[in-house]
Amino acid sequence: MALLKSLSARKNDLSKPENQLAFLSNGIFREGGLPLFKDKIAESGNYPLKPKTLEILQLNLGYMCNQVCSHCHVDAGPDRKEIMTQETMQQCLEVIKTTKAHTLDLTGGAPEMNPNFRWFVEEASKAGIKDFIVRSNLTIILANKKYHDLPEFFKKYNVHVVSSLPFYKREKTDKQRGSGVFDKSIKALQMLNKVGYAQPGTNLKLDLAYNPAGAFLPTNQEAMEHDFKTALKEDFDIDFNQLFAITNLPISRFLEYLIASENYEDYMYELVNAYNPEAVKNVMCTNTISISWDGWLYDCDFNQMLDLKVASTVKHISDYNEELLNNRNILISQHCYGCTAGAGSSCQGSTA
Repeated sequence: MALLKSLSARKNDLSKPENQLAFLSNGIFREGGLPLFKDKIAESGNYPLKPKTLEILQLNLGYMCNQVCSHCHVDAGPDRKEIMTQETMQQCLEVIKTTKAHTLDLTGGAPEMNPNFRWFVEEASKAGIKDFIVRSNLTIILANKKYHDLPEFFKKYNVHVVSSLPFYKREKTDKQRGSGVFDKSIKALQMLNKVGYAQPGTNLKLDLAYNPAGAFLPTNQEAMEHDFKTALKEDFDIDFNQLFAITNLPISRFLEYLIASENYEDYMYELVNAYNPEAVKNVMCTNTISISWDGWLYDCDFNQMLDLKVASTVKHISDYNEELLNNRNILISQHCYGCTAGAGSSCQGSTA
């Protein structure tokens, strides 16, 4: 069963990024049981970690969400009021018009809950970005009648929809995301299919994002995609394009879960033991800039949640300078093991 409130609303110690970072740097890491991430990547000559060609601008439109999922690294929920203003959106639009990045990635929370979401999509679509992603939790489409036309809206602007679905069975999905989430997600996927998403000849892309329901790594992405496609087609006549397997990082509410369930040390050992130098080459922080709801710049969405702003003289969207940002060092900590374990993990799925 999903939690009722965010860490922030519960005033939990882990709602403060500095407490999460302290936890990740003490215990088994301070005592030498496991190597620090910077020491691990130094072994293969990858320290300091540097950016490559910028490909993705990821904008967090706010932490407000209609769900409170147990694994959420954003600590999103209905009680979170942080939301990107139209003024900050306008600053982002100016950057979008000149960036060399080819992908715009809108996330949250539920990005659709931002009151200026539709205006921003309309304006950003004029900028000529090749791949325009909206990360939807699916249930938002059915949360209120004002969202029921989102599939048609997405279609109008050729939005690439990336939808989160923990599993193709009800029990695991509802356990992670709350009672009734699976049925609503299925209904929303059927609505997206009905307007043409993932259908032959439409060029409307619908991808699914999978997170494990517990303290373990995702299995092979390709094999899972096959299983998801088979099950969703046979049981619900649902089509989608790709499955992205994303490892749960030990931050925010998933860190709380690991500690409460006494799985933290075992999970960190699993991540470190599964470290893959090949995955480091394509971690998303090397080709992405993450922009928070209030306009600050981060190497990735996870660093944003830990308040690790970019190591650059340019730290806010209002001062954006792509050339200067491309010369920065990427900030890292022990949570980065999550992106470099096994087949690697990013917002676009496996990296190795």
